Amino acid sequence: MHSFDVLRRPIITEKSTYMQDAGRYAFEVAPTATKHQIKSAVEAAFDVSVVKINTMNVKGKGKRYGPRVVMRPSWKKALVTLAAGDSITIFEGV
Repeated sequence: MHSFDVLRRPIITEKSTYMQDAGRYAFEVAPTATKHQIKSAVEAAFDVSVVKINTMNVKGKGKRYGPRVVMRPSWKKALVTLAAGDSITIFEGV
């Protein structure tokens, strides 16, 4: 898997914005990505050093459309902790 295929999108929520003060960033990643692949992709894309990665599989929710229940897709989330002094600048001011 290529390193640009690993990271899908950053997750920008109120909680993830507060985590940025502690040097933690949230990303949606490919479901088959491992922690080593996520670490190398973040380090290559943003030129930072990664200390720790927590991953979780987020189960899709069921949504009702009239009488039908449709399942939203499941996805994988990664919480990346950077070394002290490092930050990802694309998140600044969001």
